[in-house]
Amino acid sequence: MNLINEINTIIIEVSSVLGKPIEKHNYKIIDRGIPHQPKTLPIQSMGIYTFWYDGEFLKIGKAGPNSNARFFSQHYNPRSAKSTLAASILEDKAMQGKGINEGNVGQWIKNNCRRIDILLDSDLGIFSLELIEAALHYKYEPVYEGFAAQRKIHKV
Repeated sequence: MNLINEINTIIIEVSSVLGKPIEKHNYKIIDRGIPHQPKTLPIQSMGIYTFWYDGEFLKIGKAGPNSNARFFSQHYNPRSAKSTLAASILEDKAMQGKGINEGNVGQWIKNNCRRIDILLDSDLGIFSLELIEAALHYKYEPVYEGFAAQRKIHKV
């Protein structure tokens, strides 16, 4: 599966079917790879961030143009915000036994998760950001989205 091509197709097809196509020149998909180093949200941009591990997305989220901390750093620190990838990993019994703890979870994410970012021009507006996030949630059903009781069981 080529995730970059698949994500690109989702953006184009979902926005087009709604009669408001998001043109390719208004967004960029960046595969930061494994290991990865997070990058700041560029000025006049908003973004979707994704974390892929062991064949599935763990987290897919969004950050508006004024939410650089959410985009860049919060998911690597379990205490930095109400809901972070780091905190979800630490709470997940299926992830125990991998040597992950509060002190190393951020580095574990960088070393073991593939990060793919989608950068959008902020003048597209927040609804385009929310549309793409929702479409990716629907397609990929990330492990750590929503309340645990609402999620289907994953294999992580």
